[in-house]
Amino acid sequence: MGCKYCGNEMKGRTDKIFCDNQCRSAFHNSMSNNKEEFVRLINKKLRKNRMILKFTSPQGKTTVRREFLGDKGFDFNYFTNIYKTQSGNSYYMCYDYGCMYLPEDKVLIINWQPYMKHPC
Repeated sequence: MGCKYCGNEMKGRTDKIFCDNQCRSAFHNSMSNNKEEFVRLINKKLRKNRMILKFTSPQGKTTVRREFLGDKGFDFNYFTNIYKTQSGNSYYMCYDYGCMYLPEDKVLIINWQPYMKHPC
């Protein structure tokens, strides 16, 4: 059986998985990097969503069509938390900016307000 990382034939114990410490380290580092890459991609989407909301609503409260955000590259599946209002509405927050879905495919964009309970 070959090394789990490089595939080279191994000498020594029959239960060895890697041919040397370098292959063992390289294998485990590559596994860790794959997991970290997943986190980096999600963070990239979240930062892009926040940037789009911030750009679209510089004054802190704006209503736009859902299609407008989609055209800018906004991904509606990624947000950091949900803020529930006293009236039962939900803002899908992306850090300090959020959006609430309105009828007729409109979206209300807000930034974090002092009266809002902080999620942390």
